Amino acid sequence: MQALRVLVVVMGVMIVLGMVALGVLLARRVAAPPPAMATLSLDEPAGTQILSASLAGDTLAVTLRGGGPDRVVLLDARSGRVTGRIGLTK
Repeated sequence: MQALRVLVVVMGVMIVLGMVALGVLLARRVAAPPPAMATLSLDEPAGTQILSASLAGDTLAVTLRGGGPDRVVLLDARSGRVTGRIGLTK
C-alpha cells in the first residue's frame, strides 16, 4: 500500500510538471515575434508595373508591363529566385 501511495504522488507531480512545461512552451510561442517577411527585388527597369501575380505549386508567375515588352517572370516561391522569363509579343 505504501508503494502505491508513492507511485500516485510521483505520477501526480509528473502531470503537474508536464502541464507547467506545456504552459511555458505555449506562452513562448505566443510571445515570439512573427517571422520577418522576405523582400524580393526583380531588378526590372524603371516604369515597370505588376499587372498580376498567380501561384501554381511552388512557382509564382508575375506579369509585368512597361520598361520594355510585356513579360512574365517565374519565381520559386520558397527561395524567391527567378527561375524563368517569358517575353510576350503583340
